[in-house]
Amino acid sequence: MTLKIFLVEDNQTIRDNLVPTLEDLAHAEVVGIAEGEHDANTWLARHPDAWQLAVVDLFLKEGSGLGVLRQLQNRAPGQHAVVLTNYPTPSIRHRSLALGADAVFDKSTELDAFFAFCLQPQAHAAR
Repeated sequence: MTLKIFLVEDNQTIRDNLVPTLEDLAHAEVVGIAEGEHDANTWLARHPDAWQLAVVDLFLKEGSGLGVLRQLQNRAPGQHAVVLTNYPTPSIRHRSLALGADAVFDKSTELDAFFAFCLQPQAHAAR
């Protein structure tokens, strides 16, 4: 089963590396990409059932990943959201989880844990 991912990431280099890695390692398909909060929230509103996992960076070209997490609070069962950031401070982790993130991962030190999360049945199953 292919995991359908919506990616919110403004760094082109990270996207260029992350998308094929997700496809290879996590058997995923990236069904949408946004670089800012407004574009992410617009895509999510227009495609409410097109994704299973939202991968959200916090610092974006416009707005914040926290605003995207707010939009995701009323997501459907079976849809999950994770934060993938360079700044996983205790405060950021707490705020992200309080806004409904299922997990928070550090881009530089926790990619293995992130990919393991993507492979878990919970990433494909109902919440």
